[in-house]
Amino acid sequence: MLSTHGYFDPVPHLGQTDTGGQVVYVLQLAKALAVNDMKVDIYTRWFDHSQRQIDPVPDCPDVKVIRISGGPWEFIAKEEIYTILPELARNMITFICKNNIHYDLFHGHYVDAGIVALDVAVAFDKPAFFTAHSLGAWKREQMGGNPNEMDKKYNFSHRISEELRIFKSVRAQTVTTKIQKERLEQLYGFASENVTVIPPGVDTSTFRPLKSGAGKTETGLPDRYILCLSRIDTNKGHDLLLNAFDIVRRAIPDIHLVIGGGSPKPVRREREVLSTVQRIIDRKNMNDRVHIVGYVPDELLAASYQQAELFILPSVFEPFGMTALEAMACGTPVVASKLGGIREVITSGKDGLLVDPTNTNEFADAMIMLLKDQKLLDCMEQGAHQSVRDCYSWDTTARRHIEFYDKYVSTKLVN
Repeated sequence: MLSTHGYFDPVPHLGQTDTGGQVVYVLQLAKALAVNDMKVDIYTRWFDHSQRQIDPVPDCPDVKVIRISGGPWEFIAKEEIYTILPELARNMITFICKNNIHYDLFHGHYVDAGIVALDVAVAFDKPAFFTAHSLGAWKREQMGGNPNEMDKKYNFSHRISEELRIFKSVRAQTVTTKIQKERLEQLYGFASENVTVIPPGVDTSTFRPLKSGAGKTETGLPDRYILCLSRIDTNKGHDLLLNAFDIVRRAIPDIHLVIGGGSPKPVRREREVLSTVQRIIDRKNMNDRVHIVGYVPDELLAASYQQAELFILPSVFEPFGMTALEAMACGTPVVASKLGGIREVITSGKDGLLVDPTNTNEFADAMIMLLKDQKLLDCMEQGAHQSVRDCYSWDTTARRHIEFYDKYVSTKLVN
């Protein structure tokens, strides 16, 4: 596995820049594959001298993280990482040769790792596989803005051209939703039989409803709150959520909004988003009702989901939304953006509600309706947990990947 950008650790520190659901996905998939008798090494970029190059994953001897240097010894954002990828690939090839390691396949996650995976796979005459996680052309379409400014900020043109090259070159690829597969065809003009839909999974042993009679974990959060948990980024819709919550708080006097996630050392873009969020809170005089809590420790994560009245996913662009799946596994109803891939998981009205987050009144009305209707809320709690339990375990995801690899490892690419 290759996941080259961000901070990738055996025990992930989520919320740091470029470090979110993809890290969880790759780690959990690797561990689930190991349970099914596969050995997995996860390669990432090494940019911090204080970290070990080879880092075992706790309680999983067949999975380890391997860091490979490339470029300067400093963090590089994913939009700016392209120039150092050739060096990263060369150093990875050297490491594998020096240590006499033999792999059956290479699987890149996201465009930067896909680029490296192609080069390394060619060097060893092995098949390369790919999971985009996020499509540049789709993100560009959803985010709007001045095209020249957005391209300068996010390097969309280069990213999209590289994504198309990867699509055409890998042995096969997975997408997390049918919507992604459709957008692949619509926005890139790429259609192939070697594209397989495999949804992410959830650690259902960790994320589960609070047991009957069990006491609540002390989290320091308000008694009644709506939870939004994600990286702090421009596409996450925090501004849209705050505008809607301004209406909700007037209808539900005792409800609070908790916004979690983010890096302990935020970079400029994250600081700008947080500054915008705080300006909205100040302007609407909501400081007593909105709580920016930052990184939520692993030991409090499940309890934070379990004790929330609702979980909110307001993103204007979100290929999937694994935090929403974790909340559902905990039995917490989700109000989610219908603009992202999570709409394939949620049956609106049964185990959550899908809304247009850019429509402030629609967004607010959905939250108010659930908070005022306890019977509906209870039904959705049960439906949310059952949906995840039945369809989205990591073991199921791993088995689907094994079938996927078995199908394509010996199949030659036909252009």
